Amino acid sequence: MYGQVRAVIDKAPIAMIKVSVYRDRTLLDKTYTNDEGRYSVEVPKGAVVTVRFDTHHSLTNAEDWHPSVVANVIADDESPLDRLLLKSGHGVDPESAVDALSGYLFAAEWEDGAYARTAESRLSRLKQTGEVLQEIQRKLQEYFTKLSDTASNT
Repeated sequence: MYGQVRAVIDKAPIAMIKVSVYRDRTLLDKTYTNDEGRYSVEVPKGAVVTVRFDTHHSLTNAEDWHPSVVANVIADDESPLDRLLLKSGHGVDPESAVDALSGYLFAAEWEDGAYARTAESRLSRLKQTGEVLQEIQRKLQEYFTKLSDTASNT
């Protein structure tokens, strides 16, 4: 599986985005995008997978981009899986906002306190227009704040 990750606003390639591929609850493979935003991961052809695009808390871009997740992808070596990510703090269309929230919801299942700190910060800068999306965003912020606080106290 391969593709390119770029910015929603100007379509510029994004380097150092972590691309993780899961089947069921198992991480199959992960990699990072190169300077051109390109990635390639090894996945059994025909497998139905979930692909997550996100920053990593230890990198300099940890708070720059909102996550994205694509579920029920059939792994294929012939068709690229390209993705557009939303930059933190930028205005956005509702589709990109929902995509970012979905990425955070997925991350809530997998991540620890170190991730929670950057997620909390990025979520605070996500601009939502609808009340329902604002409520989901608020609940995710509360969850990641609590996770971050718990990690800090241990």
